[in-house]
Amino acid sequence: MKKKDLLYHTILARSFSKNEKKRLGYGAFIASLFFVFTLYTIFKRHLSPLPTMDMQLSVDAGLRMLRVTKTHKPQAFHSNYTISGASESLIIPRTQNNITSNATNTQSLTSSEDPKLSVCSDTSLPKNHLDSFNCSTPTSISNEQSVSDGNKMEETVKCKKQSRTEICELNGDVRVHGKSATILSAITTAFSGNSTWHMRPYARKGDLVAMNRVREWTVKLTQNADELENANFSSRCVTNHSVPAMVFSLGGYSMNNFHDYTDIVVPLFTTARRFNGEVQFLVTNKNQPWINKFKEILRSLSNYELIYIDGEDKTHCFTTVVVGLNRHPEYFKELTIDPSYSEYSMSDFQRFLRDTYSLRNAAVSTGESLPRKPRILILSRARSRAFTNTDEIANAGGKIGFEVVVAEANTGVASFAETVNSCDVMLGVHGAGLTNMVFLPENAVVIQILPIGGFEWLADTDFGRPAKGMNLRYLEYKIVAEESSLVRQYGRDHEVVRDPSAVAKRGWMAFKSAYLVGQNVTVDINRFMPVLAKAFELLQRQSV
Repeated sequence: MKKKDLLYHTILARSFSKNEKKRLGYGAFIASLFFVFTLYTIFKRHLSPLPTMDMQLSVDAGLRMLRVTKTHKPQAFHSNYTISGASESLIIPRTQNNITSNATNTQSLTSSEDPKLSVCSDTSLPKNHLDSFNCSTPTSISNEQSVSDGNKMEETVKCKKQSRTEICELNGDVRVHGKSATILSAITTAFSGNSTWHMRPYARKGDLVAMNRVREWTVKLTQNADELENANFSSRCVTNHSVPAMVFSLGGYSMNNFHDYTDIVVPLFTTARRFNGEVQFLVTNKNQPWINKFKEILRSLSNYELIYIDGEDKTHCFTTVVVGLNRHPEYFKELTIDPSYSEYSMSDFQRFLRDTYSLRNAAVSTGESLPRKPRILILSRARSRAFTNTDEIANAGGKIGFEVVVAEANTGVASFAETVNSCDVMLGVHGAGLTNMVFLPENAVVIQILPIGGFEWLADTDFGRPAKGMNLRYLEYKIVAEESSLVRQYGRDHEVVRDPSAVAKRGWMAFKSAYLVGQNVTVDINRFMPVLAKAFELLQRQSV
């Protein structure tokens, strides 16, 4: 007998023919596939994808957090939380059963920032140069909705990640320890372990230069107050407060007048106003010059002396703590409050400023109701982007029919606010000084002078669109090369004068040095006279 024949003298070989055995193998293979498919169908809903590496606030299955697109205005925060930019939230209800987690989740709300955004989001850089730095607008992330058993429940924790800010509201037993930059919140849900994340309470997220100047805080959730006593620091309450608290930073770009308002003052107003003064400010990154500068605003928004929380080794306890500030949800929006996302508007903010600084003029008089010659304020600058022929500009304004005021914004906010509010037109070269248009009466006129360098997009973003949002009339004057000091410094055919985009390709510092720091303006009066005439004409018309 051949060896090949012996292979068929097994039990199976005696029971099945060779062809039958082959068919049996095929059937077993198909049955195995069916069995695997059945298991996958049964257990599919329990499977979840691996976490992504973009470090966004993850959705924890145990906490039943859900990302969905929501079109209606949210109610938990009475402010600008529904957004068209990046947004993501963590919501934990006060009472909810069957919510468990067996792991400690440490999440960073700020670590997803792209280093290039420190340049791309710097509002001093014109948009038409952004491509030189390979910039792009942040992509959208869907909004959230809490998952519950259908009953209305007060939310204990709500944390919102937006394109330009992060904000958390904690309710219940909340303890703040400044020296360790830790905020502990006890929750009463069936939640085992901790949920921990980090945030920097300054409303210019995405700009690494600014955010690196902001102290990072740790927010931790614990299941009950007993766990708070086992923290690494003494979390036993030393000072109990009867009003809510707000934690915000005075780091970042503070003491730049533009950023003072767009990053801090306006967000502070939209976040704190709803408390009607009954809120305790906890300031991180103490900045005494800033506090002195805006002391009237701080007093108008809070009835209590602010606390410099960073050095506090004792624990402060509250029933509500808000960490971070609201901001307009769209990435490239400055000095703006969108009432569709907030219960306030820029008109409300302007009214607040008039009340805070006792400013008399809510709107300019127009047409025949003008009680006097209209006043024009020429903003002078001591350093860069200064007018070199201020007297000629003032004389031209007088010939048009204006009463001319020349002033620099270095006299204190209250005093300068009164000066601005007394004028009908404000004129200045692109720069932080134009931010003082917030004090102009409605229907006033803003004239922005654009130096060479490709400032069109930047001018519109920082002051053009915001001016219209404040019910101001806006005019723009773009200088030609011969009106720039750069022509005298480099010559008409030099790359700095001829091709600003090429300068931008060499980096932000090169662009800033050439066009923001090294440039002054000599206005061609003949070219500029029609702009002054247009401003005068607008004041003769009824408000728009």
